[in-house]
Amino acid sequence: MTWLLEPPFVNSSIPFHSHPHNLYIRNNSFSKPISAAPGAVKPLSPEPEPEPESLALSLDGPKERRRVVRLAWEKLVRWSRSLRSKVKTDVLERTNKIVVLGGGSFGTAMAAHVATRKSQLEVNMLVRDPQVCRSINEEHRNCKYFPQHKLPENVIANTDAKAALLGADFCFHAVPVQFSSSFLEEIANYVDPGLPFISLSKGLELNTLRTMSQIIPKALKNPRQPYVALSGPSFALELMNELPTAMVVASKDKKMANSVQQLMACRNLRINTSSDVTGVEIAGALKNVLAIAAGIVEGLNLGNNSMAALVSQGCSEIRWLATKMGAKSTTLTGLSGTGDIMLTCFVSLSRNRTVGVRLGSGEKLDDILSSMNQVAEGVTTAGAVIALAQKYKVKMPVLTAVAKIIDNELTPTKAVFELMNLPQVEEV
Repeated sequence: MTWLLEPPFVNSSIPFHSHPHNLYIRNNSFSKPISAAPGAVKPLSPEPEPEPESLALSLDGPKERRRVVRLAWEKLVRWSRSLRSKVKTDVLERTNKIVVLGGGSFGTAMAAHVATRKSQLEVNMLVRDPQVCRSINEEHRNCKYFPQHKLPENVIANTDAKAALLGADFCFHAVPVQFSSSFLEEIANYVDPGLPFISLSKGLELNTLRTMSQIIPKALKNPRQPYVALSGPSFALELMNELPTAMVVASKDKKMANSVQQLMACRNLRINTSSDVTGVEIAGALKNVLAIAAGIVEGLNLGNNSMAALVSQGCSEIRWLATKMGAKSTTLTGLSGTGDIMLTCFVSLSRNRTVGVRLGSGEKLDDILSSMNQVAEGVTTAGAVIALAQKYKVKMPVLTAVAKIIDNELTPTKAVFELMNLPQVEEV
């Protein structure tokens, strides 16, 4: 039940001010004057029907405007409560075990989130690092990524893939994209063919240009492995702190998307559903590359005008490629598109933006990466993005410049000069 989508249009029942020139009956987007009573004096000429905008402006005084706003808000709340009352919870009720592949920051945050949904739920994290495994099981903390946050007691860690996956109802995949194929091939024998995979990983496989929806079934040798992409503006730290967050789950199987929505949605996490897997995955991969570009602008101290221009251009480039690949343009203006781009490009918690800031400040890429304990997917994705753009014959100046900078074939300052000297074009 996708109860968190925008409300359908409802004809307003709010009465207008009772002055004679405001006595109109609302009928969808048209306004009609009330018919005069028999015997009433008719005007010399018919009054023109006012535009809807003029009706809104005809409300007299702040008191009337506040009343209209209050009624509109009350209507929205009633609509929301009505749909929430119809939401099913049977998916969560019948779910007994969830496995999270990977012990990084986002995998840990997602494990903690689903564990709080149901105290009887076993959340098993499959990790490689014995120290992380021990700290989760003994101290209920991820000593590497969230040493200050206590995890729910129903979160346990395991280094044994067979034990972690046995009897799981859902699987959250939180392994970096470039390592996903080899990792999944190692554990494929323990994966049930009907186990739904919810991918948290964003990016493109460097040599094959594959997305996670292509990587997972290929590595598991099961083209029918149930798959859901989870994306949207969401920092792991804020999820751990239970701050309000909104994300989107995308699947070609609408029932599966709704099931994951039921599993995850709660008071601090809003989950929308989508059928546009391509749009969600491509936006999620390309926004990391754009975030590096935004960071470079910040590192070079080029100002807010430059930042706005660059990110706008980057958004257009993402749209050009994604729609060529079959994505819906509306997906790219939603949570997994514009929402994730704004978060990743403008907020200092972003790993990819941080890489860009340090590149713009003059640091070498190798030094930047060696000092980080987390993967910045945009670094490895950049080259794949350009190869994909060439395949679909799409020009992507900003994202191509990032790839050239990462390959050490172009300096950030030179890249800005070249971008500013591109031909002036008509916006499309």
